[in-house]
Amino acid sequence: MAVDSVLSSSSPLGPPAHEKDAKALQFIEDMTRNADAVQERVLGEILSRNAETEYLRRFKLHGATDRDTFKSRIPIVTYEDLQPEIQRIANGDRSPILSAHPVSEFLTSSGTSAGERKLMPTIHEELDRRQKLYSLLMPVMNLYVPGLDKGKGLYFLFVKAESETPGGLLARPVLTSYYKSEHFKTRPYDAFNVYTSPNEAILCADSFQSMYTQMLCGLIMREEVLRVGAVFASGLLRAIRFLQLNWKILANDISTGILNPKVTDPSVRECATKILTPNPELAEFITKECSEENWEGIITRIWPNTKYLDVIVTGAMAQYIPTLDYYSRGLPMACTMYASSECYFGLNLRPMCKPSEVSYTIMPNMAYFEFMPQDPTAPPPSRDSPPRLVDLADLEVGKEYELVITTYAGLCRYRVGDILLVTGFHNAAPQFSFVRRKNVLLSIDSDKTDEAELQKGVDNASLLLKEFNTSVTEYTSYADTTTIPGHYVIFWELLVKDPSNSPTDEVLNKCCLAMEESMNSVYRQGRVADNSIGPLEIRVVRNGTFEELMDYAISRGASINQYKAPRCVSFSPILELLDARVVSKHLSPAAPQWTPERRR
Repeated sequence: MAVDSVLSSSSPLGPPAHEKDAKALQFIEDMTRNADAVQERVLGEILSRNAETEYLRRFKLHGATDRDTFKSRIPIVTYEDLQPEIQRIANGDRSPILSAHPVSEFLTSSGTSAGERKLMPTIHEELDRRQKLYSLLMPVMNLYVPGLDKGKGLYFLFVKAESETPGGLLARPVLTSYYKSEHFKTRPYDAFNVYTSPNEAILCADSFQSMYTQMLCGLIMREEVLRVGAVFASGLLRAIRFLQLNWKILANDISTGILNPKVTDPSVRECATKILTPNPELAEFITKECSEENWEGIITRIWPNTKYLDVIVTGAMAQYIPTLDYYSRGLPMACTMYASSECYFGLNLRPMCKPSEVSYTIMPNMAYFEFMPQDPTAPPPSRDSPPRLVDLADLEVGKEYELVITTYAGLCRYRVGDILLVTGFHNAAPQFSFVRRKNVLLSIDSDKTDEAELQKGVDNASLLLKEFNTSVTEYTSYADTTTIPGHYVIFWELLVKDPSNSPTDEVLNKCCLAMEESMNSVYRQGRVADNSIGPLEIRVVRNGTFEELMDYAISRGASINQYKAPRCVSFSPILELLDARVVSKHLSPAAPQWTPERRR
């Protein structure tokens, strides 16, 4: 990266657009100018308050709070390393195991371990820390987009299923925790942050009733909407698909002023009925726009004052950018913050930049951050030769790192699994683009499927082929986002030893379901409860296809000695090659099993 571009990102954010924003912008400047000192203070606070926890005492810190002692004695860990301690907390052990403060609940990660969502312990004060980061987003956005206090945001926000651990603690996604908190439910009025969706609709556990009511309110207030969003790009596309399927009954409600009987939740009915009055003219407009075959620009046609889309389109969500461009006629897409179940990390100080240029600035007050350099030529780290971690202030522009965090809630030197590329600095705080999740092959929404899980699915589905003396000789996959919702596509090449007894369509359809039953609980919840993932599809290709795939790879410079079939593909010429050789297509005939059970 050129020196001048790095320096330019170090300049102050600029004068606040509104007087009330000054304090927030000054906080960002103070934190990022003194990033290393803030990090030293944060680590000291974490180690000091958790000094008597079982975990820190195990490594004999003896109350030390300095970086050198911490780095020399505390190991770098993964979720599997901490699972015994986490399971004890889940089972009801209230002693200070990881954190001196009581664990208030578990946040369920979209990452999985042994097929189940990871449980991230959290403490009550973390809500304050997350709320602080949220409070910085609009003051930054106001620097780029004027007049957001003159209208509303149409945001499609949802709660997801929660469970209870044997010890009585709730386990739920981080956003469900936030939406159900008093921080969200009793948030003070802010003209710059008014939603069209009532809290009752957001908090409704029934996904149809929630989406229906949020869409209805968004249509009624169409002229007031200045921004349209969801957490992920896939969520906004699901909302568009919902409108495609349900515009007739929505228009009927608006025309008559009578709420559809499918909305049965009493609190949702009450708040929606207050907003809904007969408006035949609006109903006619919606009918005219939605009955057209061409839905290009539908967002700006229905919500003409929309200034931008507020959605995450980095990482796996980048695959949805062309579809969002189509539905919005190229509206800017703002990626405002970078967060996970483990910790909230930072925000985008240039939220109106192109999706390909998104960089998040780490806020050094959120946790203590370390970074594992990614060097493909270096030997893998071992217990005898642990990796060297770099502090936040010592990162190099243009290099990739894996994020490692130490949090107030008790995670110590925990590998998050995100690979980040340093793009520059704002003052002394590094800025990153998100490169990828470590070891993730397929992702449609919040699901993350790795190679081991995919292989397990193929193995289990292959068992159904045995009676036909047939086996899967090779396979690959891709996430098809041309459908809404998106779905997994698995390409199979089969060895059929007895053509007179080849597997039937029904059996191959059952193979799709067998693969889905093998997937982790996040995938199955997306299929069953959230409707965020479509049925898995197997496409059988003709014999010799994967040999042609190898020939193509070798023609582009791959080594014949080291070549192995990729387990996931996204390169258009390869997808075209595979699709041109498909001999049959099969879809899962039913949804896989999933229930929000108690955590064992």
